[in-house]
This record gives sequence, C-alpha cells and structure tokens, in this order.
Amino acid sequence: MARATTGCLHLHFSPFPPQPHKSPPFIAAGVLHRRHRRRSSSTILAATADAAPSLPSSSAAPALPHSTLEIIGGGKDSILPALKSLERPFKAFPVVGWSRHVETIFAAYFRSTPAVDFRYRRVCLRTPDDGAVAIDWAAGDDVRLPADTPVLILMHGLSGGSGDSYVKHMFAEARRNGWRVVAYNGRGGGGSPVTTPQFYSASYTEDIRMVVKHVKTLYPSANVYAVGWSLGGNILVRYLGEESQNCPLSGAVSLCNPFNLVMADEDIRKGLNNIYDRAIANSLSKIFLKSRLLFEGIGGEYNIDLADNGKTIRDYDDAITRVTFGFKSVDEYYSKSCSSDSIKHVRIPLLCIQAENDPVAPSRAIPREDIKANPNCLLIVTPNGGHLGWVAGDGAPFGAPWTDRVAMEFLNHVEKGRREN
Repeated sequence: MARATTGCLHLHFSPFPPQPHKSPPFIAAGVLHRRHRRRSSSTILAATADAAPSLPSSSAAPALPHSTLEIIGGGKDSILPALKSLERPFKAFPVVGWSRHVETIFAAYFRSTPAVDFRYRRVCLRTPDDGAVAIDWAAGDDVRLPADTPVLILMHGLSGGSGDSYVKHMFAEARRNGWRVVAYNGRGGGGSPVTTPQFYSASYTEDIRMVVKHVKTLYPSANVYAVGWSLGGNILVRYLGEESQNCPLSGAVSLCNPFNLVMADEDIRKGLNNIYDRAIANSLSKIFLKSRLLFEGIGGEYNIDLADNGKTIRDYDDAITRVTFGFKSVDEYYSKSCSSDSIKHVRIPLLCIQAENDPVAPSRAIPREDIKANPNCLLIVTPNGGHLGWVAGDGAPFGAPWTDRVAMEFLNHVEKGRREN
C-alpha cells in the first residue's frame, strides 16, 4: 500500500486499525497471486555456490529435508543442517489446509493471539519529512536483557501492525528463545500516527532504514535481524539489496513475499482472486478516509474521489500511491517496486519462505534462479499455506504458523555463527 496502502502486501478484510484477535491478512495493494499451478512434490536442491562465510558449517552430512518441500538456494549447504523442522513432513491441517482461500481466511479470522507475559512499550520516531512511525518493544526487556542480546525487528504486512496475531506469535517465539524483539509499525499501521500526506509503499525503504539505524544506536554491541511478511517482506528484501555489502543487519527472513508486483497485479484479477481485489480496495478506501484531510488541496495528480470510491487496488494506487512516490503510472510503480530485482544484491544470510498455493504472492514470481546463484540465500516453498496461513505443525489449527519454528531455527543458527566468528 503505498501512501495509504497500495502496492504492497498483507491485506485486511476488516477496517483499519487491525484488531488484535481477528486482523485478517491484508493482501497488498497492488500485489497478488495467479491461479495455483501445483508443482511436483519432489524436493529441488540447488547445487550452487558456497554459503556466507559468517555461517557455521557442519562436519556431518546434512539430513535431507522432507520431499514435500521445494528447497533451493546458494546457502543451502550451511543452513539446512540447522533447520531440523524440515526433516518432518509438511502436513497441512485437514480441510482447512486443503484450499488456499479457506486457509488464508481461516488464519486471518480464527488464529489465536498468543498468551504473553509482556505488554508493548511504544516509541514514536519522527522521520526527516516530519512523518512518524511507531515501534513497539516488550516493556521491561530494556533492563532485563544484556546489552548484547540479539535484536529482531518484525515488519507487518499491508494494513497490519504489531497487534496482528502472526506478528505476536513470532514476537513471543523470539522472546522465548532469549531475543530482544521490536515490532515496526509503518505510517498509519498499528495505530502509528499519520502526520503528513504519506503512508508507505512497496518501494519505500527510508522508514525501515531509519528504524534499523535507531536500533543499532540503542544497542551497538548487539547483532540486529529482521523478519518481514508480505508487503513487509517486499520492503525488507528491497532494503537488503540497496544496502548490499554495507547492510547493518546480520540476517533476515522474508515470508509470503509477492516479489514481482507486476505478476501479482495480473493474478489478482483472475478467477476467484478478484474477491481479494474488491475487498482490499474497499479496505484501502476506509484507511485513507482517516487521513483524507491531509491530502485536500495539496495539488498534484492526487484523485481524492477515486481514493474514496475505488473498486480495485489499481484504482487506489493510481489515485494515491504512485502520485505520492513520484511514479508516472501504476504500471511503472509496480515494475519498479519488485523485490525480485534485489535478491542478486543481498549480502547477508536471507531465508525466504513461500507457499506454492499463495493467492497473493504468486509462486511464478519467486526469483528462483537468482536465489540459486546467491550463496547467502535459501528458499523454502511449501505445497500449501495460502497467504499468511501455514496452518500446519504443532500449533495447528489455532496456534502459531508452521513458519515460526523454521524462522527461529534459522535466526539462532546465524546468530551462533556470528558469535563464533
């Protein structure tokens, strides 16, 4: 969602701000999936370059992941031995996991919010253009944890925030593993104040760049990592590519990333996916309404009426997003906001997890060849999962998504390597 939401991912079917228990994944303005093409269930292991030098290696031959998963990437040899969860078969929860649409909607509305022993402590940061973003820490962790405790930044999807169940589950999982965690809320997300006529977009990385710098200043002796879902994943991977070898993060995880917004835009208009297009457009209009007065009378090509009443995501992106971020057309905005173009420039360990049947982040958009060629990257594609679903594993059907444990195994592995080196 750019400015107001457009062109990015995650998606809510409920009005903004998202509610802690039932905030549905907002599928991203301007980014969605194509019809599901089922792949064979054989595991694809790419034989490519060596892994990032900072990762610990294993002397024992790695156990092969289960054949229900597609796994490729230049970083597989050093990373796979640490991902013990992959030795078990991926089993979608019966009935719920058999349809991408059912799984996506079920997870959005019925996934529980985890019971936690902390409350958020919010800090609002002023951006150079007088905007604001909010970051939420676990109250008390600033004095409870050592200064060199690794820090994990969580980046929500479109129209989401720190109150979303999938964010809270990962927040709790990381804290159980001894990490310091902070949830980033983009402009207007999670109750973050909107003080200028700008929200966020699939292409805009300045806000997360500022947050990373802020965290590194607070904890200079700690390694900092990030996890991004959907739109947040697209923004994160673009940031990693822009920073390249100078990236201050030590590792990252991207989940249900649309990667190629042109393909996502094409696919959301096919078949049943158009229900997401209509639902998202309606939600974007409601979100925009809360900050509408900031856009009145500022000139330019903004189309306030279209933003209020748009029937599709393209309508909204044309009215607000592409104008805010200086694109001549919606198509230019989509084509120049793809994180698939950034993979080749990533220089830190990156784990990407996608679902083959994701209705928002198309499997065909995954930059498989670039991931194979990059010694820092690993891709896992599950046969089921929907969008922000992954109703499988020990937490199914109402608990944490299957991906949480895998992501945490990866993060602990990379942090161990950093400390040993």
